Amino acid sequence: MNKGVRLIFIFVALAIISGVFLIVFGKGYGVKKIFTKSVQVPKVIIPSDKDGDGILDLEDIVEGARNEVKRKPLYTSVYYDGGYPPFNEGVCTDVVWRAFQDAGYKLKDMMDEDIKNNKELYPAVNGKPDPNIDFRRVKNQFVFFKRFGVSLTLMLKPGDVNNLKQWQGGDIVTFGQPEHVVIISDKRRKDGVPYIIHNGGPYPKEEDALEWWMPSITGHFRFPKE
Repeated sequence: MNKGVRLIFIFVALAIISGVFLIVFGKGYGVKKIFTKSVQVPKVIIPSDKDGDGILDLEDIVEGARNEVKRKPLYTSVYYDGGYPPFNEGVCTDVVWRAFQDAGYKLKDMMDEDIKNNKELYPAVNGKPDPNIDFRRVKNQFVFFKRFGVSLTLMLKPGDVNNLKQWQGGDIVTFGQPEHVVIISDKRRKDGVPYIIHNGGPYPKEEDALEWWMPSITGHFRFPKE
């Protein structure tokens, strides 16, 4: 074997070894991720279009949440007279009511009315409703969606189509410790696990973070009901 051929052989061998090293040890290039089987998750259609814009509610909610990502309100947890924060500020619950507003729902009005008539069902209110903040509390959104939405699985199984079909864009998911609420995106990973749209600071994001939050999941809801 002459010197030139030997050098080519060594170069190819090093390239192969480097590639294997990256697959096994490189950040974001694990073997499991590379060879994950691609799954197609059916889309659930709920024929409700609250604002009559020709876009179904679940799709409207997703797009409304994406609009929040585009606006980039700074994560700011403050009490506001009148309840509504300015559009350049917000927290996780603000992503939800703003997304619902884009779909034609006035979540604040709906929650304020239900809290006024059913104070005992909302422990976080402690018997004293405050329309300036109640609709922006995770625990109150949890109760409202549990009452008026469809309660869905709290389990997430990557690659399992039957399970993943229950996770649809526009779904609302709540977590505790820390308290947090997110909207499920219609964007999915190769294994079918959906992204989430949420504001965990400093700005709203659409990201692959559902599994990270899953250990503290408290609720998974779909609104409106089918």
